[in-house]
Amino acid sequence: MSDRKRVFSGIQPTGNIHLGNYLGAVKNWVAAQDEKENYFCIVDLHSLTLPQDPQELRFQTRSLGAMLLAAGIDPRKSTLFIQSHVTAHAEACWLLNCVTPLGWLQRMTQFKDKSARQESVLTGLLDYPVLMAGDILLYDAHEVPVGDDQKQHVELARDIAQRFNSLFGEEFFVVPEPKIPAVGARVMGLDDPTVKMSKSYAHIRGHAVRLLDEPAEIMRSFKRAVTDSGREIIFSDDPEKAGVNNLLGIYKAITGKPEAAVLADFAHARGYGDLKKGVAEVVIDMLAPIRQRYDQLMQDPAELDSLLAVGAGQAAAVAMPKLARMKEAMGLVLPPSPAGG
Repeated sequence: MSDRKRVFSGIQPTGNIHLGNYLGAVKNWVAAQDEKENYFCIVDLHSLTLPQDPQELRFQTRSLGAMLLAAGIDPRKSTLFIQSHVTAHAEACWLLNCVTPLGWLQRMTQFKDKSARQESVLTGLLDYPVLMAGDILLYDAHEVPVGDDQKQHVELARDIAQRFNSLFGEEFFVVPEPKIPAVGARVMGLDDPTVKMSKSYAHIRGHAVRLLDEPAEIMRSFKRAVTDSGREIIFSDDPEKAGVNNLLGIYKAITGKPEAAVLADFAHARGYGDLKKGVAEVVIDMLAPIRQRYDQLMQDPAELDSLLAVGAGQAAAVAMPKLARMKEAMGLVLPPSPAGG
């Protein structure tokens, strides 16, 4: 294992990445590539916990791969791969199922919330956190960057790792730590700045800015952004200023400027219209090269598939030996090595 800390990050292929996903997660992933040993996984198996259109899922999976590469994930520095391309993930899930008490899964907040809204609950929805634990533990990840909504699942992965270690060897798995991004972690909806920008609401016009939106659509979305009845452009804890805070936070996250410099940029603004236009312009400028590279990759499927295949090979080289050790520890008979292997 490298001396650098190992990080595992997963993202579902459930639609076009929006600005909140990018500023809250992907931008941080790209910036930290030189600091740690990163595994970025397109978790297509997780998406099956809800019914999917097969053709759409295939498209979205490859589209997400192209978008992550276009956004700056560098295959020379990081490992980017599709979860189902490394079979160790599904196998590890079953092995970990056999040491995970049912009660641990039934207490998961996301399961309780989602299952309460469904007439028929799929087993995969209940078991989702064990698959996630397998994703993380196969790579002995030290850190797992997640939003607040996934922190409980990483804590479950810690519990599973510690239980496995107590049963089969105290140092078998690294016990991972959840990491909540401090900057840009919560981009709020443009239509409702009290609600986190979410894929669940991305279909609502004006809620989210998607990375593949045309510049004119991005400008329209920001011009419709909810603010307040005042004119003062300031960072504030006042709930009435939530919309202005959100716009300033987006501008700050994109430009990397401190708060004083952000406010200086809008010191001569004539009102919220200028603020919305200024934020939209930096978003459009930031996304232009990302969109261009994305289009190139989607138009060259051979290059895209090759890059994802390299990542899957690198991931499998770590995950498969770990899976074999799990099997051996649990008493399974390993297949003989191929002749000459």
